[in-house]
Amino acid sequence: MNPPNAAPISLQKSAFHEALLVGWQTGPGLFAWGMVTGMAMVQSGLSLWQALLMTFTVYAGSAQLAVLPLIAALTPASIIFLTAVLVNLRFVIFSAVIAPHFSHLPWYQRLVCGYFHVDMMLGVFPRRFPGPAHENREEKLGYFAGLVIPTWSSWQVGSVAGMLLASQIPSSWGIGFAGTLALLTIAIPLIKNWAAVAGVVVAGAVSVLAISWPFRLGLVMAIFAGIAAAMLVDHFIQEEV
Repeated sequence: MNPPNAAPISLQKSAFHEALLVGWQTGPGLFAWGMVTGMAMVQSGLSLWQALLMTFTVYAGSAQLAVLPLIAALTPASIIFLTAVLVNLRFVIFSAVIAPHFSHLPWYQRLVCGYFHVDMMLGVFPRRFPGPAHENREEKLGYFAGLVIPTWSSWQVGSVAGMLLASQIPSSWGIGFAGTLALLTIAIPLIKNWAAVAGVVVAGAVSVLAISWPFRLGLVMAIFAGIAAAMLVDHFIQEEV
């Protein structure tokens, strides 16, 4: 006779292996994006040890790339910190989607999940678990862990490789575009209705129009505008139904 917790453990392992396969699909793109960030850290004047410390503690490519020019220009730490916070404001929105699924965990486990929560999670996790947050808790933990391993390791290995090869690979190769392509492969299948279309179009337009805004505030504005557009269109669709 199987122990009472055998079924939940089996579900967790199954979800873990499923997520591993999904996560490795974006591994090459994240590796390339990590290489660009690693190269940028060394080329901006950071020592190898400083760059290693930054990539393993910050683990946020957009924020790292945003603050590197400021670090190189000896900008005050308060401005550097504020810039990183503004660039990562999108994770407040992303976390609002993911957090309810892990609200039952102790605070220190949620903190660890927050560290490993990257853009890819928002594209994959809600699509795999569209139901209520209190359902499939064991599967969700396994799935999240399965996504963490390929995303984190691909990024970190790529970052370290970029640091070591910073003087060998010219930036004109544009290998960072592979990371953008990796995210597009996740985002495009999510555009399933008119609300999603409206969100993508508005967010894309705002991000282009606001590309010159300081501290990459245009990115934050594009996220909020896209969400507002999607919610508005969804509201009108629900009223017609």
